[in-house]
Amino acid sequence: MSSKRSLGKVFVTGADGFIGSHLVEFLLQRGFEVTAMCLYNSMGRFGWLDSLASSAPSNLKLILGDVRDAGFMESAIKSHNTVFHLASLIAIPYSYVAPQSYFDTNVNGALNVANACIKAGVSRLIHTSTSEVYGTAQTVPINETHPLVGQSPYSASKIAADMLIESFVRSFELAATTLRPFNTFGPRQSMRAVIPTVIAQMLSGASEIELGSTSPTRDFNYVGNTIDAFYALAECGDDAVIGKTYNAGSGREISVADLVNLLAKTCGTSVRIKSSQDRMRPAQSEVERLLCDSTLLTKISGWKPSTSLEQGLAMTIEWQKLQTLGAVAKRYHV
Repeated sequence: MSSKRSLGKVFVTGADGFIGSHLVEFLLQRGFEVTAMCLYNSMGRFGWLDSLASSAPSNLKLILGDVRDAGFMESAIKSHNTVFHLASLIAIPYSYVAPQSYFDTNVNGALNVANACIKAGVSRLIHTSTSEVYGTAQTVPINETHPLVGQSPYSASKIAADMLIESFVRSFELAATTLRPFNTFGPRQSMRAVIPTVIAQMLSGASEIELGSTSPTRDFNYVGNTIDAFYALAECGDDAVIGKTYNAGSGREISVADLVNLLAKTCGTSVRIKSSQDRMRPAQSEVERLLCDSTLLTKISGWKPSTSLEQGLAMTIEWQKLQTLGAVAKRYHV
């Protein structure tokens, strides 16, 4: 396990999103000075960080911007020491509809962040990848030497971004390392993801759950575990991590069908699964199996997932219950 480095002043892209907002809160709780960059919008909203906008702690700076703007990124990242790059388009179904937008944000965005980090002399860039870059597992568990297979426009854009960062390490001495999280879940995740959509349908009292293919297996990892992995990698003082990629997952796989049964048990209900053609990926595009090998990350940083699948699902269900109750209260002004 390597020595630890100081993160210094921290910059987070994609701070308004599911994982990014959790990461920002984690860093603030530990006293870091954080600049949280959220996607510019005409309403001036900060996504999942909206609650901090009116009474932000003194160590938080909220800004709106777009990673597609090279000049903005250069100006914004200046004077920061550690950058976590999470801003990305991630909805796989929409990547079949609008693939160009995924390359504009995921590849050109990574390029702009990388160039900005070089010009600012950033001492560590943590670039966010995804387990989708592996495609269907050819060997299990999947380690970092597994071939990269673009089975969707989304995964292709992330492969391109990963290779861009890797090339900048070699070509321009960019101080970057890549974290490749497997299927992160938890509070705040979009309803397009399987776990929140199943929970929502169950909490609504549905006896039938509408899903796409239920045979694929995934390595679901609670968001708190993923945040710990980001922090552990950023803290690594060993320069040997520069230019390397590290997987972060639970090391446990479960099929979508078995996941639904586990959720039903946790919710105290029973449901039938209805397969919807509208929710199916194209035949050659479905990733059938993902199972993570996090040995390298554990060896370099000591990181291990601390929250089990069952514990994470229970916490996610409780969070979604509170969101439902909150929505009802607002609707009826209770």
